[in-house]
Amino acid sequence: MSAVFDLTDVTVIRSGKTLLDSITWSVRTGEHWVVIGPNGAGKTTLLQILGASLHPTSGRVEILEETLGSVDVFELRTRIGHTSTSVAERIPPRESVRNVVLSAAYAVIGRWHEEYDDEDFTRVEQLLAELGISQLSDRTFGTLSEGEKKRVLIARALMTDPEAVLLDEPGAGLDLGAREDLLASLDVLSGDPDGAALVLVTHHVEEIPAGFTHALVLGEGRVVAQGPLDEVLTSQTLSRAFGQRLEVTQDRGRFTARRAPAARRA
Repeated sequence: MSAVFDLTDVTVIRSGKTLLDSITWSVRTGEHWVVIGPNGAGKTTLLQILGASLHPTSGRVEILEETLGSVDVFELRTRIGHTSTSVAERIPPRESVRNVVLSAAYAVIGRWHEEYDDEDFTRVEQLLAELGISQLSDRTFGTLSEGEKKRVLIARALMTDPEAVLLDEPGAGLDLGAREDLLASLDVLSGDPDGAALVLVTHHVEEIPAGFTHALVLGEGRVVAQGPLDEVLTSQTLSRAFGQRLEVTQDRGRFTARRAPAARRA
């Protein structure tokens, strides 16, 4: 399998602070990774590198077999889908859901004077149907719930049929029902054998879709553990990363974590 992302000894230092420290990590075609760790672990910085919007202080970064630093990043970014709150904040509240997704074909926010063909419109309807939100197509973005917005942003990220999709805390701010709807949509994406490689950043194991295959655990800018999901998301590993005793359990492909009870004195 070819490498979608390949990082070798990557370090990022900003204002004298080390944000990432000697990260070596690969994501290969067909893999779906979760990146998890506490606040300040370096998750956002790592995602910026994967999205070709930040260069490391040192180390080598290959994205879709192109070396960061010797490639046109604007062209490279068109091959990567990205969902985040910053994208949502830039979308005009009165823009229709259909146009929010459609305009991704030109990498613009909001419908202006672009020309689209029937294939573009068909692609939009296909994505909305796959994510279970066809009924939202004529709604304006500003009238949607947070959960609905997150799923529309995923459809937008998939519009150009990218080779990789970066999901920046997609479950943040969602209530229980909205989170489960979102995870059901992500299950569909991760179950597509010909789909894009997925990298999801989160603080919570409960937000990991059942179809994800691997995990990278970060702590203080360093790799705590990486590898197949079942081998990495353990009580011992997450306790080290989060600095407290945690118990991790798994049921039908979904994880939960809670603080381990204090030992009782006899």
